[in-house]
Amino acid sequence: MAVGVGGVADEAGAAKVVEAVRDLVPVLGERAEGAERAGKVPEESVRELADAGLFRLLQPTRFGGLAAHPAHHYTAIKAVARACGSTGWISSVIGVHNWQLALFPEQAQQDVWGADPGTRISSSYAPTGKVEAVDGGFLMSGRWAFSSGCEHADWAFLGGMTFGEDGAVDARTYLVPRTVYRIEPNWDTQGLRATGSHDIVIDEPVFVPEHRSLAYAHALALDCPGHAVNPEPVYKLPFGGLFTTTVTVPLLGVAEGAYQTYIDVTRERFRVSYGQKVVEDPFAHVRIARAASDVDAAWLQIERNVEEMYGHAVRGEELPLELRLRVRRDQVLGTERAVSSTDLMVENAGGNAMRHAHPLQRYWRDVHTGRGHVANDPERALTLFGRGALGLDVHDTMI
Repeated sequence: MAVGVGGVADEAGAAKVVEAVRDLVPVLGERAEGAERAGKVPEESVRELADAGLFRLLQPTRFGGLAAHPAHHYTAIKAVARACGSTGWISSVIGVHNWQLALFPEQAQQDVWGADPGTRISSSYAPTGKVEAVDGGFLMSGRWAFSSGCEHADWAFLGGMTFGEDGAVDARTYLVPRTVYRIEPNWDTQGLRATGSHDIVIDEPVFVPEHRSLAYAHALALDCPGHAVNPEPVYKLPFGGLFTTTVTVPLLGVAEGAYQTYIDVTRERFRVSYGQKVVEDPFAHVRIARAASDVDAAWLQIERNVEEMYGHAVRGEELPLELRLRVRRDQVLGTERAVSSTDLMVENAGGNAMRHAHPLQRYWRDVHTGRGHVANDPERALTLFGRGALGLDVHDTMI
């Protein structure tokens, strides 16, 4: 696999990674049903994706990564999720964590990747645990939920807050090794069942040095310690835009998988009640057109927005607030379109589509489960855009 050298993103190498990932899609699809039954993406799938270079796409060149244009990452993820929603989901978030670690102080990056650049990180950002600021760092304990892919990772990003004497809130992401936490297997859901999004538990307070933390204020201002050692343009992008898109793209892949499954089944399906082949049903034709257009529109908007953000970063320009708000608007509506297009297919697929052996119902359950992620709350994201359009103040950590 080609790698970037000396802070220069390797776009040609990234394109090769995307092709290598696409080559894995058929076998990932064959494993999807078994992964769901096991409640875990197979180790061999994660290893093969790692060998293909997927997790290096957004990793700094200093650690053998490609520091590539994020469009490569999203293109690869969408292809994976077409075959298996759960594999696409955990691959997306694990991959973007390599991007986030590049924003941390250099010592934190060395702590994780110094001995093994292939080390992976999971996350749980909601500040549900207890954090206390102490000399040189923080004491942490408690429980964090929904850590997708945690069984495939050796470190975790955990969210937390501390409070100053004046009441000021310091919200941060903290980096902790698996040696100090345990995974409590409790992910039992309708969809995305193989993501293994279990709880992470720190039973007794553990010390986290300050260099293993990153303030949301720094990430929002695009002024992070990691910028001093990772100069590639991709690290000048906002967390709010990059991460939220990371949870929408696999759902678009799921919607594409549902669409193709519906097309394949409909070509052979016969509706006894009407004595008609469904392939000749004009109402099915309309649903196909609407579903295809919805997914295409969502993907085209994401491509445009990512390209514009990256262009500003390459030129060293400040990202306009209008663009950051548009990224969130189109991301959350992209998720909405993924859900609605999948619903269009399932509503017209007949009772057999709800059998456990039928892949269409798995796509349907996966896309609805992914919709529940906090980044996919449409009212919150759309309100931000509306306020910005009207010239009102906008303050949010997810832009």
